[in-house]
Amino acid sequence: MDPSRYADLFRTESREQLSALNRALLALEQGEAMREPVDAIFRGVHTIKGMSATMGYTAVAEFSHELESLLDKVRTGEQGLTAELMDALFAAADALEDGIEAAREDDALSPAMKRVLERLHDVAGGRATAEFRVARPSEVFQSTAEFGVALGVGELPPAPTPAGATASGPTATGPTATLRVVQSASTLLPGVRAFMIIQRLRALGDIIASTPSVDALQAATIPQRFEVHLSTSAGAAELERAVRSAGDVDEVTVALSAIAPTAAPTAAPTATSGAIAMQSAPPFNRRAADARPDLGRRVTDVGEGDDLASTAERASPVAARTRHVRIELSRLDALLDLIGELVIVRGRLGAITRALALPALQEAMTDATRLIGDLQTEIMTSRLVPVGQVFDRFPRLVRDVARQLGKDVLLSIEGKEIEIDRSVLDEIAEPVVHLLRNAVDHGLELPEVREAKGKPRAGRLTLSAQRDRSAVLVTVRDDGKGIDRARVLTRAIELGMVAPSTVQLDDETMLRCIAHPGLSTAEQVTDVSGRGVGIDAVQSRVRTIGGSLEVTTASGVGTTVTIRLPVTLAIVRALLARVGNERYALPLTHVRETMERGPATIRQVQGRDVLVLRDEVLPVLRLRDVVQLPPGREPVLEEIVVIERGDRRAGLVVDELTGQEDIVVKSYDAVRDGMALFSGATILSDGAPALIVDVASLL
Repeated sequence: MDPSRYADLFRTESREQLSALNRALLALEQGEAMREPVDAIFRGVHTIKGMSATMGYTAVAEFSHELESLLDKVRTGEQGLTAELMDALFAAADALEDGIEAAREDDALSPAMKRVLERLHDVAGGRATAEFRVARPSEVFQSTAEFGVALGVGELPPAPTPAGATASGPTATGPTATLRVVQSASTLLPGVRAFMIIQRLRALGDIIASTPSVDALQAATIPQRFEVHLSTSAGAAELERAVRSAGDVDEVTVALSAIAPTAAPTAAPTATSGAIAMQSAPPFNRRAADARPDLGRRVTDVGEGDDLASTAERASPVAARTRHVRIELSRLDALLDLIGELVIVRGRLGAITRALALPALQEAMTDATRLIGDLQTEIMTSRLVPVGQVFDRFPRLVRDVARQLGKDVLLSIEGKEIEIDRSVLDEIAEPVVHLLRNAVDHGLELPEVREAKGKPRAGRLTLSAQRDRSAVLVTVRDDGKGIDRARVLTRAIELGMVAPSTVQLDDETMLRCIAHPGLSTAEQVTDVSGRGVGIDAVQSRVRTIGGSLEVTTASGVGTTVTIRLPVTLAIVRALLARVGNERYALPLTHVRETMERGPATIRQVQGRDVLVLRDEVLPVLRLRDVVQLPPGREPVLEEIVVIERGDRRAGLVVDELTGQEDIVVKSYDAVRDGMALFSGATILSDGAPALIVDVASLL
């Protein structure tokens, strides 16, 4: 048996538990009803203890055991909650996270874990429990298959049929025994333990029936009371020893009979009835039910946090095996690359099919196009995950930064259910961290300063996500002092970024200034910020994934920073435009409409070309000038693309629009000191390369 094969699964499950644990700690610190957060923390620690003990990770199990014992004292009211204890619990969560990432079999407590335990003991007044021994997996499970079931990633093979038994159950004619078994309230793996009991009884005789059924027992996630009818010649003491040898058994009652019963008790015929039998069994105490480790659940790596199956589905072996499947993200990345190449080939085949004009070929190409499109949609959908998976990390970050700076901050998160491609989600974590830290440090005032201004002592910070057509907007908003435009202007003039005669900075110019590397208005450098790298790093990262950044601020009211992101980075619909002999791709998410240039379409206002579009007057850009192509022969007909980003619009003049295509976005290394006009490159249906215009850089 090789437990290491389940190490990645253990860490994935443990990270989910840690995330829930941190959320509960924050809720507890913010003064919510005490019982529910404490119970949630206790359940998380208990589950991690059970999983680490199963894996043989001694240090994590011992640390979790001691932390769990302290939490039990808090639950019973023996230990009161204080600010010192809350700080110690947060430190314990950090130490537990580090221990999980570095966990190995039979490892000892790390120095960090020992320091945290000493701190907890100081706060709680001494060690909470006796030493906790972690059994090695080989001492608990007889095979790798049993161990896999314990972690929810395998199935136990069918037990060998004892001599004299049939597939439908033996017909007993000799002595029988009826065993009533009650599992311990603290059983970590009730389903596996119950099945081990059945296996040990099968070695002593023939199983006539069990209530609930064997399948229902194997799928159980809470401790069970069950009854087994056995045809056996073994004595009561031997049967009891066999049952107790499986572990975690509170009570065993054995009733022997000289002859077989005339009618065996009926086992639950289906998984559903098995679930009903378990739910109707006499309840255990609440602590046991709350503390059960949900090790058998299945979620995908790209959809961590999805709703789990209902209680009945979890109790059904079939439902538990088919509702979710765990897939490595690298496999989804490979599928995405393949569908991207398939989209390119589809475009080339489409061009060939149109040129040949064969009806049968065109019909087959139509079907292939539809199927490839459906496949593309399914693969892209499978990669979408809620932004909450990243957002859930930030309350703890904000809490720690606020305490470090001596500020009171209330963080609210909105739109956690909004879905975005996993690759985009991974990329925005760091930019959002920068924005949150800057908001707490630069934006929000100290409590006494806010109070003097007539504001609540606690600053309000909002992190939100919302859909905007084919884009996702991630917004960080604070109700602090706002950006000091005068100080930014002074620094910008000193660095030569604006003309000395400039007296006022609009939002766009101010963003360009504060995003300049090295520009900072902080009076002193701190561990949080003050080196002028925050907004610069945010804008750089956002632009590499095809997004854009907007900042609005008002003195004394606060600042709002909005990140506009594509839902996916891989395949987008684009409008193809030609300028001279070059073709460029314009993502349709930024295209409002197109039109032919007429005699009076473009006019001159104050020496600049503008586009009069119904009741709007829009600035005009020429793509030829933007990409710095040399002047060529003036085309007979120009076309105009109305591009937009947020509430900003402009008319982009091109030589010709050549069509629309689904393009596969490929990153590329731009020329050093080159123009930041392109967000990537693609291969068109005819095999020619084209650059993807970054519309955000034009507006």
